[in-house]
Amino acid sequence: MPNKNGSVYGLTILSPIIDDDRATPSHDLQIRAYLAQLSTREDSPFAIAPGTHLARLVVMDDVIYVGMPSCEEHLKSKYLVFESNCDGELDTYLAGLADSIPRHLDAIWSHCVGYPTRGAADRDAFIAYMKSCQLETTFYFAAVNDKSVPATLRALRIQTAAADFVAAHQGDDPVTLQRDFIHFAAQLKTLPPPPAGSMGPHRTIKTGGHNE
Repeated sequence: MPNKNGSVYGLTILSPIIDDDRATPSHDLQIRAYLAQLSTREDSPFAIAPGTHLARLVVMDDVIYVGMPSCEEHLKSKYLVFESNCDGELDTYLAGLADSIPRHLDAIWSHCVGYPTRGAADRDAFIAYMKSCQLETTFYFAAVNDKSVPATLRALRIQTAAADFVAAHQGDDPVTLQRDFIHFAAQLKTLPPPPAGSMGPHRTIKTGGHNE
């Protein structure tokens, strides 16, 4: 089904950027400058916002002519492209964005045509605006499955910890390996998911003198 893959929603939004010769710098340059200084780690706005598997924002200047047999076409304006794979339903996700990162949303989308006057503070108007700019999504980021963000992050943490366990126990005798693995498996059950945007760091697990 377009836009939805199990519990994961694929969101694609194209918002036309204001073209105003009086703006200095231009609106598209102001968006680029703001995006360039945003963190991509735990303090990223879209890591703070609930339910985001991944998010990408980019300014699209024009479409590229790749030659025959395609036709040469051009956009009437520059566009802000926002792509996100997120948990749950669209209205819930957009409401979560409006509630958790309104300052960032306004700083970015206020340079786009038709953005609500009150910005994300008017949650209903914000949701309606974003949906009016939405395109159908049929492709998803390959690493996103039908699991929630916390479940996916927990799986990534366990995968990393398990790889470290294997590397640290090369050559161990069977008795030691079994003992340490039992302890390791018990410790895994207590691990919380890593924070979104943390790129998978994991807590050290002590097993029989080894650190994973």
